[in-house]
Amino acid sequence: DTFKNIAVRHAQTTLKNHFREDYSSYHVIDYNPETGEVENKHTHQGFAHESAWARGQAWGLYGFTMMYRETGMNEFLVQAEKIAEFILKQNGMKEGKMPYWDFNAPNIPDEPYDASAGAVIAAALYELSGFSEKMNEYREVADRLVATMCSPEFLAGVGENQGFLLKHSTGHKPNNSEIDVPLVYADYYFLESLIKQQNMQKKM
Repeated sequence: DTFKNIAVRHAQTTLKNHFREDYSSYHVIDYNPETGEVENKHTHQGFAHESAWARGQAWGLYGFTMMYRETGMNEFLVQAEKIAEFILKQNGMKEGKMPYWDFNAPNIPDEPYDASAGAVIAAALYELSGFSEKMNEYREVADRLVATMCSPEFLAGVGENQGFLLKHSTGHKPNNSEIDVPLVYADYYFLESLIKQQNMQKKM
């Protein structure tokens, strides 16, 4: 119970302080270690502090979906659905287009993609579809994202891409690090998405 309570309290604190009115999120919150008050709100790996770094939004969607799965607490389901609503309002997301590294990057479409963000979003939407009245919408978007990841533009051929599956991920663009490269966690969530998709198809 001790560890469970810490996890729930942490998620509730994140829900309270990380998210803007439109349910996009900051990346890093600095707290005063003595009082617990918020001192700064940053988006360290995004375009700007007030921008929506794509993988950060994906982590939020995935994390609050997971919290609802593990606790059954409705506040986490509501939060996951609100984050999904924000993500699906972004240009091209309902159509299954791969997100750029930051939804507010200034030079879209001439910005790097982040396939890792797309993979996390797909995996999260598949799971969230099992809890939400918007089941069909979430599954359809996840299916479209998987189809995009399986297209020649993003799925590497055998012996290519240093042995990784997905191309075109972005780790930390502001630091000029890992731009348009394969990332191990992109492959992880891509495989998770494929497994979830396959399991859902078996039940249909």
